[in-house]
Amino acid sequence: MTATAKGYLLLCRPGFENECAAEADAFAQSAGIPGFARTEANSGIVHYVFHEVCDWQLAAEAAPFTRWVFPRQRSIWVERLKDLPPEDRATPLVAAIVALGQNVGRIIAETADTNDAKELGGFLKRFIPHIERALQAKHILRPKKDDLPSLHLLFKDSSQVDLGLSVAGDSSPWPMGIVRLRMPRNAPSRSTLKLAEAFEVLMTEEERKNSLRAGLHAVDLGASPGGWSFQFAERGLHVSAIDNGPLADSLLATGMVEHFQADGFTWRSNRKSVEWLVCDMVEQPTRIAQLVADWTASGRARRCIFNLKLPMKKRFEELKRCRQIIDARFKQHGDSYVLRVKHLYHDREEVTAYLARS
Repeated sequence: MTATAKGYLLLCRPGFENECAAEADAFAQSAGIPGFARTEANSGIVHYVFHEVCDWQLAAEAAPFTRWVFPRQRSIWVERLKDLPPEDRATPLVAAIVALGQNVGRIIAETADTNDAKELGGFLKRFIPHIERALQAKHILRPKKDDLPSLHLLFKDSSQVDLGLSVAGDSSPWPMGIVRLRMPRNAPSRSTLKLAEAFEVLMTEEERKNSLRAGLHAVDLGASPGGWSFQFAERGLHVSAIDNGPLADSLLATGMVEHFQADGFTWRSNRKSVEWLVCDMVEQPTRIAQLVADWTASGRARRCIFNLKLPMKKRFEELKRCRQIIDARFKQHGDSYVLRVKHLYHDREEVTAYLARS
């Protein structure tokens, strides 16, 4: 027996449910498995329900996790359990998992990123080990099998849980898609965590190894007070920091950062090419998209990470326009490129993107 997909389970930053729903609908329509979204404002959860059930792996292949922007976590919805009896929640849950007929390599317990849902943390910490032991005894959970799917248990409360599946490597490796990072002691601002998370989420290990090496050069547009430049300086990269505003004295004292008081849209490096361009300027998203596309497509920067400050309304449509601008710029010279976009945990109204020539 093969588990069938009811739809997509999506976790996002509260307030971005509509954008998740729009993405889900675009993927589902394109794959010929249309449906509709069920959600509540500021819930942090979207259930996208297919009109007809289908094989869960086909649903996963239609929308690989790396292509999603607004969901922090995505799994394929296969079952829902309601009214779990408080005296014995484990027995019906284990029975439902066994009935899926699917061995799994790990269990991921998740909730929405809301204050109410966070109260479930203590309960899940006690409850999930019981489920894991029961499933290992039944040879359903096989932790040593890295190629097996993951089982997502999304709890609304202690009595209701949605079951989701994801192909190995096709979901966020962090529960709920939340990357927990420690604020560096000497960092000039908390924005440094955005770039640190972007390195982890948007890049492969090989890309990080090759491009975040000491001695390489980076340009930081809109650098003040230096949170993004800090990430490069800590790794031994030389940084040209562009901003009319001041940089933190502690950052300049490293000797790795040179400050240029200039307009980020007009400043140009004396170097023919740099390894990195990063940009966190507060500006219209389409202007930023054009700027970073020009730097990268022309070869002045080999790769780029940038933020797009999306408007409160029509975020999904604005992001689409930015993609079109980047695509058009690269097509002028027939070049191919890599573009990955995510609404990161440390983002607010913006999304973060990685762009490189391929």
